Amino acid sequence: MSEERARHILLQAIHLVAPEVDVGHLDPTVPLRAQADLDALDMGELAALLSDAIHANIPAADLHHLATIDGAAVYLASRLPEPR
Repeated sequence: MSEERARHILLQAIHLVAPEVDVGHLDPTVPLRAQADLDALDMGELAALLSDAIHANIPAADLHHLATIDGAAVYLASRLPEPR
């Protein structure tokens, strides 16, 4: 999966978890919890949505990879092979 596709999936998931957040104005280098006012439950829901979207489990030990948009895009892109 490309980082661009991963970023798109991530932004869609953020919108579902926090519809009040303007995902177009999020800084990709700033922690999501701070700028989108996401709590631990929101982050858990985000991880579950992302797991469903990429059809792969995101272990609790890897949740730190979802801290920023840039970090999450790299992590998600690495989780799946490129489409055929």
